[in-house]
Amino acid sequence: MSATDPEVVVVGAGPTGLTLACSLRLHGLSVRVVDRAPGPATTSRANFLHARGSEVLGRIGALGQLPDESLRAMRITNYLGDRPVMTLEFGDPSMRTAAPPMVVSQAKVEAALRDRLAQLGVEPEWGRAVVGVSQDGDTVVAELGDGEEIRAQWIVGCDGTSSVTRQLAGIAFPGVKLSERFLLADVHLDWDVDRGGTSGWIHPDGILGAMPMPDPSGRDDLWRLFVYDPTAVQKPSDSEIRERIKYVVPQRTGLSVTVGDAEWLSMFTVHRRLADKYRNGRILIAGDAAHAHAPFGGQGMLTGIGDAENLAFKLALVIRNLASDKLIDTYEAERRPLATEVLRGTSAVTRVNVASNPVGRFLRDHVATRLFGLPFVQRWTTYTASQLWVSYRKGPLGGRGGKPRPGDRIADRYCTRPDGTATRLHSELGGRWVLLLPGGVSVGVESVRRLGDFVVLLRHGGSDIELIRPDAHLAWRGRPGDVEGLDRWLDAALGSGVAR
Repeated sequence: MSATDPEVVVVGAGPTGLTLACSLRLHGLSVRVVDRAPGPATTSRANFLHARGSEVLGRIGALGQLPDESLRAMRITNYLGDRPVMTLEFGDPSMRTAAPPMVVSQAKVEAALRDRLAQLGVEPEWGRAVVGVSQDGDTVVAELGDGEEIRAQWIVGCDGTSSVTRQLAGIAFPGVKLSERFLLADVHLDWDVDRGGTSGWIHPDGILGAMPMPDPSGRDDLWRLFVYDPTAVQKPSDSEIRERIKYVVPQRTGLSVTVGDAEWLSMFTVHRRLADKYRNGRILIAGDAAHAHAPFGGQGMLTGIGDAENLAFKLALVIRNLASDKLIDTYEAERRPLATEVLRGTSAVTRVNVASNPVGRFLRDHVATRLFGLPFVQRWTTYTASQLWVSYRKGPLGGRGGKPRPGDRIADRYCTRPDGTATRLHSELGGRWVLLLPGGVSVGVESVRRLGDFVVLLRHGGSDIELIRPDAHLAWRGRPGDVEGLDRWLDAALGSGVAR
């Protein structure tokens, strides 16, 4: 490789690819981001960012003005006819996170990530399609459609469910394309519906959901409509979608409504797929390239962003020759089980929402509505969707013992820098590891120098030494005198990728 070759090529400038590129740059790596699209998307299907996503963007410095530009319409009210049958308060799970969940389009999230990436010295290269890949023991080459070849140490495909990178790597993507079809519309509506929350209508012909959207025009009447429409066989034209919307909305809601201009119209069919592996040699996949599922619960963008943060610091250690490339295998070992669980959960929610048989409709319309009205179920729903519960304690870098255990997420907290200034734990992460030391303790400092220059020492009020990964998960915890334990963990994690 030459000095001008990037260390990592990221294929795809969506939220997963941009998060990965930002994280890699924070670790000091050289990156190129290529995308076959002619330019950034201005609209998107995803419009919900949960608390863990806010945390990740906060850690890499990409949260920006998103909290101010988003809506906090966290109340979901379902109607059966004109009767409200369930209200779900879907709010901040109060786990000391960067921001509560936000109603914000994926396009705005991507714009915030591009701004941060530009600050880190990288611009996505649009209209650059990858058409071939090849690899040997030390490098991998991406062949672009215009004939350029990019040589790198690693390629990561973040190029969506139809990922060319995954196909070129020969990674299978088993699953199914279902008959569950939905119309999507960002449209201006004149109707009597509260913009303080999301509304859903249960109807024999299918569900209809309406979420208030930030309205750049200032008219404050823009809504995202989500309409189950199994009658659509082929993708209709924009005018056909709009006419269908004009008919379906009053029919299923029973409300008088005037449908105005549409900002965006689309149709999608639900896929349920999971890649059989996340790596082939020096080619990796992440985000929708690795897993595709129903959109209910807003888990797609969130899971992809989490993939990127998990992978970045592992690639950084391997590229700097501080760890064996066996550490890369812990990426799949930690993230694929989560994707499996998300796939299972979103599939179950989809089956409930589109139930067509009498038993299924009864359970949805009468049992589920009462169940989800219970306060503890609402708290559980918010917590589950947030992904703040995600732990890798059962993975190869996890561990046992008292809580928090190795692999567990560590909540944000106040800490102190060596010079005595106050800071917060998560603000010191993103591109760095943190060694948390009790007051007056300095042992363990020499051990973590094996992680390179991207380690910061902080003081905390606890009695244990804690090594925190850049993704805010606990790597190791021990008593101040247990330096040998820390060394053993580093030997195992950096050497074999198995530290249990």
